[in-house]
Amino acid sequence: MHYFLQRIRGFGWTDVLTQRQKLVWAVVALSAFCGVVLLAGFFAPYDFAAQDRDMPFAPPTAIHFVAGGGRLQVRPFVYGPRDSSPIPVGAAADSDQPYPLRWFVRGAPYKIAGVFTSRVHLFGVEKPARMFLMGSDGYGRDQFSRFLFGGQISLLAGLIAAIFSVSVGILAGGIAGYYGGWIDEILMRGAELFLALPWLYLLFAVRAALPLHISQWQVFLLLVSVMGLIGWTRPARLIRGVVLSAKERNFVLAARGMGASDAYLLRRHVLPQTYAVLLTQFTLLVPQYVLAEVTLTFLGLGVGEPMPSWGALLTSLQQYSVLSSYWWMFLPALLIIPFFVVFYAAADALQELHKTVPL
Repeated sequence: MHYFLQRIRGFGWTDVLTQRQKLVWAVVALSAFCGVVLLAGFFAPYDFAAQDRDMPFAPPTAIHFVAGGGRLQVRPFVYGPRDSSPIPVGAAADSDQPYPLRWFVRGAPYKIAGVFTSRVHLFGVEKPARMFLMGSDGYGRDQFSRFLFGGQISLLAGLIAAIFSVSVGILAGGIAGYYGGWIDEILMRGAELFLALPWLYLLFAVRAALPLHISQWQVFLLLVSVMGLIGWTRPARLIRGVVLSAKERNFVLAARGMGASDAYLLRRHVLPQTYAVLLTQFTLLVPQYVLAEVTLTFLGLGVGEPMPSWGALLTSLQQYSVLSSYWWMFLPALLIIPFFVVFYAAADALQELHKTVPL
């Protein structure tokens, strides 16, 4: 038995199992996160644009389980204005009336997948109490609700740009690797040109050239397209290398000898060999483009108000008074970090699996 386990370890199957488990956990975590963001209206207690000018920069609401006298409560509750107002810590409470946390409450209307309208929210409290899980911004808007709705825009930017990059990459890399010659030279020299472009300054120039009266969605789509166009070079070069190897394999040469067309060979035999590389590159590009969108919005080049995004949630940190006085305004940045960690863990697991066992 010991000899058998040694042989298995020698073939690396235990490492493969570990990488597969890592990939499964990463996919489960990403699916849960994306599901919450997709159903942001259901999980968010308030509308992302709803303002409460009486509660600017309110701290995160304290949720209690023990009432006065030390009685343990089954249902969590908040203490109204005391727990949801920007009064200094230790100041006298305005109200000691508890407001229990309620599940599946009716609130502001929202759309599911942009089609179905609903008013049911997962949780909430009755007025005048407010529940700011991540505090509020300078306009009294709930940071938690804005984080969930902003995730839809930031994730959409990453997904669209990554799809655009890998689509151009597989087209350019596949053609360059399969046909070679002057076509390969032109495409790869063009890839080197795009690789050398300073994408941040290019986006500065594109945004500066845009007229001011265009809609925020037009700005969003244009900037995402520019990000995707610049990022196609690395996938294209990797796919070209895979195609150069795949087109010389025996089954491809046999199919060509039997009269198969180039389009058939690429579609059925060559390009399927690149899918593992494509999936890995897509997993790597999505968080990169999300971070690029956050950076551009933070610098004022991305989408603006009233559309929320993760970058828009961080723009208030440009003010020194916010940096020094309201620590909860850093919470959106801290919550983004696990998203990047899980995405890169999935990409790393895919890369290791591709090296060990063909996907």
